[in-house]
Amino acid sequence: MKYEWNLDRIYQGFEDPAYEADLQEMKQLVADFTAFAGELANLEPVTGLRRGIEMQEKLAELSKLFSYANLRSATDATDPEPGSRMGQVMSVRSGMAAPSAAFDAWAVAIPNLMDLVRGDEYLRDYEFYFAGKLNEAKYQLCGQAEAVMAKLSMSGGSAWGKLQGYLTSTVPVSYRGTTTNLSSIRNLAYDPDPQVRKDAYEAELACYEAIKEPVAHALNAIKLETISQCQLRGHESALARTLFGADMKRETLDAMLGAMDEYLPKFWQYLKAKAKALGHENGLPWYDLFAPMGDSSATYTPEDARNYLVKQFSTFDDELTEMVAKAFDEEWIDFFPRSGKRGGAFCSHVRAIGESRILTNFDGMFTDVVTLAHELGHAFHNQCIRDHRPLNHGYSMPVAETASTFNECVVMNAAIAAAESKEEKIALIESQLQDATQIICDIYSRYRFETMVFANRENKFMNADTLCDFMLTAQKQSYGDGLDHDVLHPFMWVCKSHYYGPTFYNFPYAFGGLFARGLYAQYEKEGQAFVPKYKKLLYTTPVASAEDTALVAGIDLTDKNFWRSALQTIADKIDLLCSLLEE
Repeated sequence: MKYEWNLDRIYQGFEDPAYEADLQEMKQLVADFTAFAGELANLEPVTGLRRGIEMQEKLAELSKLFSYANLRSATDATDPEPGSRMGQVMSVRSGMAAPSAAFDAWAVAIPNLMDLVRGDEYLRDYEFYFAGKLNEAKYQLCGQAEAVMAKLSMSGGSAWGKLQGYLTSTVPVSYRGTTTNLSSIRNLAYDPDPQVRKDAYEAELACYEAIKEPVAHALNAIKLETISQCQLRGHESALARTLFGADMKRETLDAMLGAMDEYLPKFWQYLKAKAKALGHENGLPWYDLFAPMGDSSATYTPEDARNYLVKQFSTFDDELTEMVAKAFDEEWIDFFPRSGKRGGAFCSHVRAIGESRILTNFDGMFTDVVTLAHELGHAFHNQCIRDHRPLNHGYSMPVAETASTFNECVVMNAAIAAAESKEEKIALIESQLQDATQIICDIYSRYRFETMVFANRENKFMNADTLCDFMLTAQKQSYGDGLDHDVLHPFMWVCKSHYYGPTFYNFPYAFGGLFARGLYAQYEKEGQAFVPKYKKLLYTTPVASAEDTALVAGIDLTDKNFWRSALQTIADKIDLLCSLLEE
């Protein structure tokens, strides 16, 4: 098994003639679309709609140009060529902003647009797409303004986001007389040795001093750009823009956060129980959040991870199992941390080849196996929607974490059920609760932090110290007395890439985690009869709102009781762990 992903199915390299040919085709398509947009007034509506969609579908297929450069950059931030190529593609693609806005404006002005769409066999698949365009129209700027904003974003928010990625990928970390990278030092939070965890935490915090101010400038610039865009477009707030883009109602978010507020003390109970078991008196110090408990001595190679996941998923669905094996066998995954490689983990859908690519920073712990399961869930979601038309591949942020977290439930519940000893059961349950605490307490802290950032950014610049104060306040509110308030993590805003996009890229993790747990509870009740319903739900995600997607499984997302039922499954695990620790 090879441990670095293979991108050759996309392109053989930037020097590949196919890369240059596709780039030239993109340039020509942009030129053709621009010319087409100038002729719209003379076109019969259905003819114009069909031609516009056909050209945009071709452009969507060429998104692999950006995907390839982005994947190359993710594994080596020190190589300037991928960044240069991404900028080149973005520059070409930005030429679509004005003609796309003109096409959208022309389309939404057609009096009977939706009747025409429903009545045409080719356009019918894009009913949700065009309904979205009608909703977006009130926030659309004139064509020239859209072009200006797209151009400026390349040297604005997008560029600042790349700076954060570069700085956190390359910052040197001094640890025990050696120099390492941020991804490797953060992985030590899972080490079984408590002194290693503490030393790594202190080394991590120390390294941020060298980059905190430029990263603070990046965050300030990105959020001010977002505020300005919201004002220009007429969005009430950045959060309103996020919910609009996510096809999600505010009532759904309020129901979920309200249920989370009710259950936060239960998570604090877990954190205090873990702190007591580890010998801490004033709550859990940050560096022990991921401390392993129970029998956590087992380590895994990538080969072990493959065999384990294939075995576990085989109890759920053959299609998922086959895809998981293929991902390992056909080099979809880049496993190990190295200098210049991006931290964390992600899954990228390369639509043009019908496959995904997965980046992890694998360290051999069971949590790394669960991370692989999570990212493979995204890959399975991508597979479930591959038969949709090219412009129907973008599911919204809230449902994006559904399949990934469902995969975690499959793996973890099977592992807990098979545990042969008390210590093994403690290790598995506690690992699951670590993850659940991240999607509830940590995600809530991120949501609160970003809310404070947006509330303050319009009128003042926030330096690194101010941002650290915001982060500490958010952590204290979300983790309560479960954590030691003298040992928190004020620099979480530096290392988390999620803040360096336009809007709230945080609550979808809580949504996905709880939504998936609710779905898994249904699976436990219905057995294999649930699997086709689950796949249909995933298939529906690009062509329905979050609320309508949930209705496929009979769920009302605006009902707080649904979120309570999902949170209760975690609360039950907390009670079980506490009882095991007290025995």
